[in-house]
Amino acid sequence: MQVRIEQSELPGIGVRHDLLTASHRRVGVVTRRNGRRDLVVYSQDDPDASAATIPLTNEEADALASLLGASLILEQLASLREQAAGLLTEQVPLTLGTPYVDRALGDAKIRTRTSASIVAVLRGSDTIPSPGPAFIFAAGDVVVLVGTRPGLDSATRLLTDADPDD
Repeated sequence: MQVRIEQSELPGIGVRHDLLTASHRRVGVVTRRNGRRDLVVYSQDDPDASAATIPLTNEEADALASLLGASLILEQLASLREQAAGLLTEQVPLTLGTPYVDRALGDAKIRTRTSASIVAVLRGSDTIPSPGPAFIFAAGDVVVLVGTRPGLDSATRLLTDADPDD
């Protein structure tokens, strides 16, 4: 299953990031304008209804992010998104057998083919910001993309489909 993180503006409140787990549970993080973060677990019966909301202090949010292996670059991208209307961010994991594992980023020609941009790659606990065309993807990398919804969908297909040259 491909992991997708959806980002939604909450007018007057802040930004919400959600993901759907392999077990079909939706969890999210609401980052409020005042900096407060809430961890949200949605109801199994109604994915729009919150089953639990857990307010987190900055220290708790940092500890949870560290525990889960998140990167500060994602927060920077959320800020960038607020400045550039219409742009979204997405994380695409590369698993063994996906077409660009052990190949250079430049081989994918993502920006040329989709108008989306690879702004970072998360590798283990490391963040590689703005990787160049010679950067070699590895299984387990998480590619961080910025673009429009159609561009992100196209880039995701290119990075994960079995035949990248279609």
